[in-house]
Amino acid sequence: MSTYKQIQGTAVQNNAGTLENAADGQLWYDSTNTNFKYSYGATTNAWSTGGNLNTGRSNLIGTGTQTSALGAGGDFSSNTELYDGTSWTEVNDLNTGRGALAGAGTQTSSLAFGGDGSPRSAATESWDGTSWTEVNDLNTARNALAGAGADNTSSLAFAGGTFPPNPAVNVLTESWNGTSWTEVNDLNTGTGRIFLAGCGTQTAALAFGGGPPLTGATETWNGTSWTEVNDLNTAREGLGGAGTNTAALAFGGGAPANTGATESWDGTSWTEINDLNTARNRLAGTGTTAAALAFGGEPGPSVAVATEEFGSVAAGAWSTGGDLNTAREQLGGAGTQTAGLAFGGGTPGITAITESYNGTNWTEVNDLNTARKQLAGAGTQTAALGFGGNTPPVSTAVTESWNGTSWTEVNDLNTARISLAGAGTNTAALGFGGFVPSLPGRTGATESWNGTSWTEVNDLNTVKNLLAGAGADNTSALAFGGINPALSPVRLAQTESWNGTSWTEVGDLNVGRYGIAGAGISTAALAFAGDPEVSRTGQTELWNGTSWSNQNNMNTTLFYLAGAGISTAALAFGGTPAPGLSAATEEWNDPGTITETITTS
Repeated sequence: MSTYKQIQGTAVQNNAGTLENAADGQLWYDSTNTNFKYSYGATTNAWSTGGNLNTGRSNLIGTGTQTSALGAGGDFSSNTELYDGTSWTEVNDLNTGRGALAGAGTQTSSLAFGGDGSPRSAATESWDGTSWTEVNDLNTARNALAGAGADNTSSLAFAGGTFPPNPAVNVLTESWNGTSWTEVNDLNTGTGRIFLAGCGTQTAALAFGGGPPLTGATETWNGTSWTEVNDLNTAREGLGGAGTNTAALAFGGGAPANTGATESWDGTSWTEINDLNTARNRLAGTGTTAAALAFGGEPGPSVAVATEEFGSVAAGAWSTGGDLNTAREQLGGAGTQTAGLAFGGGTPGITAITESYNGTNWTEVNDLNTARKQLAGAGTQTAALGFGGNTPPVSTAVTESWNGTSWTEVNDLNTARISLAGAGTNTAALGFGGFVPSLPGRTGATESWNGTSWTEVNDLNTVKNLLAGAGADNTSALAFGGINPALSPVRLAQTESWNGTSWTEVGDLNVGRYGIAGAGISTAALAFAGDPEVSRTGQTELWNGTSWSNQNNMNTTLFYLAGAGISTAALAFGGTPAPGLSAATEEWNDPGTITETITTS
């Protein structure tokens, strides 16, 4: 038998504890814990941006794979486009332009059937890789139906609607043999079965979602009959689908608002996974659970040209750091992953405690002069700024500067407030948003710090509090998340970018939430944790200067925490899990590395 050294060319290294900078897949012996370990690069399944359609539209079909796809029809269009994994190319049109049709097959062998018409269409067209040919019609004309199938000789059409509505049509299933359609056994669920999604083959299909009323109903087809199985977690219509009847993806749709929610089917049940970057309904989907494609739709009121690709991507990962000495929430933070600063917060009463982090442990240092919670922070471990906050029963404008040893009171904010966000350094900071109890109300007020005093500058576009910020100084910053009960939804996904003069709305977070934390700069930021819907989350998103992408979640779900560091090396600490207060610290690394322990049975 070959030894590890003979196979790998090197012996197993002996190391006390975790081996820093281990190569991907490297094995070592941890002499401290007396076990073998190995590390590998962290990945996550997520949506990323692909090439735009040439013609934006909704209610179109998608067939093929992620790198070899076809999109056709939609919104009474006959337009057909082919995708090569990078860009779309216009090719020969359908003979009959229509929307709300269904399709099945591959990029070189597809079938398009049904759709909008006067009153509805039964038209069926076959694609040979070059052009569409009219073939025998469906037995029942209908739109908003779904399809499954391997190619243009073997397909399944199911559900759909007529006008005026006819419930008997909602359950109809027809099978295509390459020449004609034959009616076969109906779906079990007839209500809410228009604008549903389907995937799989003629003999092994999956039908899911639909409306009205909105449904999460899922049925699996065995070539003869449909069987009801576990529902989607989010009932919706106009969604996209990809995969097989034992391994599928459901994404997007209207629930009733446009959603980017994505769920994975394992043959038994649906599991929520990372959302689409652009929430939309009436989109097309194709591919597999490992490599899916979503395109078109209504993100709107506008019609989408956006294409997104789903698959495994290199990602960052969170690992456990040393706990704070004092568990708390709504605290301020500053510094880096290996040189952090935590100050103030709620225990649940207010505290002035300050702690310094060296990359391993927290050490208590000199307290703030004014104990408070819901304050903001900026700067580094040796040169920080803490400002605003709650000193019950009132808010404060007090600003303190940290020199690495002690805090000194400096000039106050112009507007006393709580639950605001901060960015920058202790000589060039920005404070924005928050809640002013004396008004009372949320504010978009923004103030710029020059090392001596605060100056009021242009407000955020949306008033909010419990938001997060990131930024290098007072000339470039990012504001994201927060809450405003006057808006719908109240938990905000809005992101705004500061250019030194004014705020501009840019791409939204994938998940709106408040009590969120952030790290980084205006072009490379990290957003993590928060409350998306009366719950805690460990959801992590990465900002590339244009859009947010979903990343691996934190190990702990919580909100009202603090963050520090940069987008590739961040620190999260404190906060509120459910229930109680947290002293936990987590360290983010991107690209991330996951370390596993080898166990024997």
